[in-house]
Amino acid sequence: MKEVVIMSTFNASKLSTTFLASTTECLPVDGRKYTLTHSDATGKLFLSIGNHYNLPAINAKIRDEVLAEWISQYEQFICKGKVYVSGGEFDEHSSKQRFIIFQREIKLALTAIFYGDRRLFSYYPQLLDSAILIHFDSIFPQYNQVLYYGTPRQYLNPIFFPDVT
Repeated sequence: MKEVVIMSTFNASKLSTTFLASTTECLPVDGRKYTLTHSDATGKLFLSIGNHYNLPAINAKIRDEVLAEWISQYEQFICKGKVYVSGGEFDEHSSKQRFIIFQREIKLALTAIFYGDRRLFSYYPQLLDSAILIHFDSIFPQYNQVLYYGTPRQYLNPIFFPDVT
């Protein structure tokens, strides 16, 4: 398995954010989708925000993207994310390594997503306290899990958002 660069600290200058067609800083909310990819060589993060995932940005061989979307549920929003651990092309050991890496890096990914879309929270401050659920998708039951990762408020650094925390 290819060695993955550890990017545990968020650096805003390494994030590039793109709004896809029909998407603005404030619309839509329901169904708003995030595609986060990165470059191992440069450490840069690439965030696409739209009403669909940016599938061409995903490297089909590596599958190390983070996908997320806002979903209306019981009159409130939740942020549901997904990372692809294994569909059978990786053996159990490699799947375990991928699961561990995704768990280690998911907080950085969530910080990048919420920072990249930070203006959305000024229009919809209630989203700051919405639940974040991440599905680790794997054919191996021990790595196929949905885990709770707090709320967006936890990922928005007070240095960037002094009025949020």
